[in-house]
Amino acid sequence: MPVMDGYQTLENIIKLNLKTMVIVVSGDIQPEAHKRVKELGAVAFIKKPTSPEALSELLEKFGLYSANESKDITVPVVKKAVFKDQIGKIEYRDCIQEIANVAMGQAADLLARLLNVFVKMPIPNVNELEVSELEMALSFSENDTYSAVCQGFIGSGISGEALLLFSDSSFTDIAKLLKYEGEIDRSVELELLMEIASILVGACTNGIAQQLDTNFSQGHPVVLGQHVKVSELIKANAKRWKKTLAIEITYEIENHHISCDLLLLFTEDSLDNLNNRLAYLMN
Repeated sequence: MPVMDGYQTLENIIKLNLKTMVIVVSGDIQPEAHKRVKELGAVAFIKKPTSPEALSELLEKFGLYSANESKDITVPVVKKAVFKDQIGKIEYRDCIQEIANVAMGQAADLLARLLNVFVKMPIPNVNELEVSELEMALSFSENDTYSAVCQGFIGSGISGEALLLFSDSSFTDIAKLLKYEGEIDRSVELELLMEIASILVGACTNGIAQQLDTNFSQGHPVVLGQHVKVSELIKANAKRWKKTLAIEITYEIENHHISCDLLLLFTEDSLDNLNNRLAYLMN
C-alpha cells in the first residue's frame, strides 16, 4: 500500500474506532505476522496465494457473504490485460511484483523459523533495464560494503540468476543468531553467507516457479566477492548480464543489524516465455 502498511492500517482502525471487520490476506506467512495482525484486531488471516473458494468460505463464516444472494448479482465484464509487449507497464509490473511478494514471504518464513526472529519485508522492486542502469535502480548505499553469491536457475525457457548481496555489517549479528562461537574470519563469513543464500535463493526461486506452474533447476552457487562495494560487483560482472528484468527483494531482521538484498535477474531471451506464463496465470 502506498502510504501505510497493513500493521499501520490496523493500528489506525483501532485509533479511529472504526466499526469494521478485517480479514488479512498476505504473503507474509511468518508465525509472528499471524500473531501481530490478530492482536491488532484482524478476525482472520489468509495466506497468498488463496482461492475464491477459501475466501468465500471465510466470508460466509463471518456473515459477510452468501452464495445464494450472490446469484442475482451481475458481474461487469472486465477487459483482460494483454501482456505482449507490456514490459514496464503497470499490469505487467504488478503481476510480477505480486508473484515476488508471495515467494519472498515463503523465504522469510523459513529464515524466521530458523533464527527465531521477525523478518521485515518491504514491497519488491521490479524494473526492466540495461546492466548500465542496474546500479542506479538498486537501493544500496555507496559507502557500505557487501559480500555476494550468485546462483543460476533455468526451466521452461525461463532462465536467470539469483544474486544475494549481504551487508558486511550484518555478519556479527547473524553469527550470534546461528549460535556460532569463535572468531569470525573470511572463511566463517563465507560459510554464513552460503547458508543464508541457500535458504533465500532456494525458497524464492521455488516459490516463483510454483506460481508459474514450472520447475527451476539450480546451478552451483558462485562467490562474486567479499567486502566490496556494489558498484565494483556490478562492474566486475557486467559481462554476465545484458538487458534484464530485475526483481529486488530486501530483507531486514527486526531488532538486529542484519540486512540483505536478493536480486532475481531474468535474461532478456526469457521475457517472452515469462510473459506467456503470466498471461496464462492471469487468465
